[in-house]
Amino acid sequence: MSGIDINYNSSAVNSYNNLDTTNTALSSVVSQLSSGFQIQTAADNPAGYVIGQYLQEEGNGYTQAISNVQSAVSVLQTAQGALGQEASILQTMNTLATQVANGGTQTSTTLQASQSEFSSLQNELDQIAASTNFGGTSLLNGSYSGQTFQVGPYNQASDQIVITIAASSSSALGVGSAAVSIGTVGAAEAAMTAVQAAISTVALQAANVGATQNQMTSLSANLTTAQENIQAAHANLVDVNVAAATTQFASLQILEQSGVSVLYQAQHLPSLAQKLLQ
Repeated sequence: MSGIDINYNSSAVNSYNNLDTTNTALSSVVSQLSSGFQIQTAADNPAGYVIGQYLQEEGNGYTQAISNVQSAVSVLQTAQGALGQEASILQTMNTLATQVANGGTQTSTTLQASQSEFSSLQNELDQIAASTNFGGTSLLNGSYSGQTFQVGPYNQASDQIVITIAASSSSALGVGSAAVSIGTVGAAEAAMTAVQAAISTVALQAANVGATQNQMTSLSANLTTAQENIQAAHANLVDVNVAAATTQFASLQILEQSGVSVLYQAQHLPSLAQKLLQ
């Protein structure tokens, strides 16, 4: 049977210890509610902290990968547009060559005029090949070879796409001024073959670029879905459950108020012993 101790107040000590525990828990809940996170440091949940860092790393990687894919699509669209212009020029060159090949209607004047226009179109091909660039990087002069786009969060082959865009200048296509002309009927006939081959080459290049562009567009949708799932998993692990934390906060506040009241009463228990001496 316990009595009233003057030298040691066990009730006050116990009340203080309980109040201290309540204050620690309350402080933790306040921190969670004010920050929005239930895991702020590794001390809060060591295993959860490690998983959270991994999920954040992966989520950030997906976010940047989506941006990378969008940049890649812009590059391919730029190349696609330029190749489309070149295809149009080659079609005009083929028409001119076919016209001049109809030798029974040609004169020296018409031959000269046609050759002049043909040469101008050759120069346009070279101008497009030399000037088409993205962010200062040339796309159609043959230097855009083996370029890697990082389209995933990790340094692995499945998260990378390598792109090469072949040169499409007049000489690269075999229709440069040193190779073909339409100054004569015979030259025009040979030019028809060369230009038609160039049309096929540019069409194939454009098809490859377009296919890669479609691949990038589909990949962007997949990356967006993966990013959303990773971010949701990270939020479920790290973010505070406001409803639960608010309920806990209210409960701890009541405990703290009760603890303060009980501690006050416990601290005055020894004074009752004095009354026994009166």
